[in-house]
Amino acid sequence: MTCIAAIWCQNAFMQWWFCLIHKVVEENEGCANASRLGPYESRELAESALERISKRQEDLDSEED
Repeated sequence: MTCIAAIWCQNAFMQWWFCLIHKVVEENEGCANASRLGPYESRELAESALERISKRQEDLDSEED
């Protein structure tokens, strides 16, 4: 396997999580999954997890009114 293929394989299995305890994005290794949101396919999605959840909740709340 070439180096490029190894990097691709590693990234194919990379998952990102947002830790609710530390308020940071973590890679596969980190806090227990019960304390995290995810997994997400990219760091950017994990970073914006709380914003997206908040927006969804606002949308649901406005539908109920």
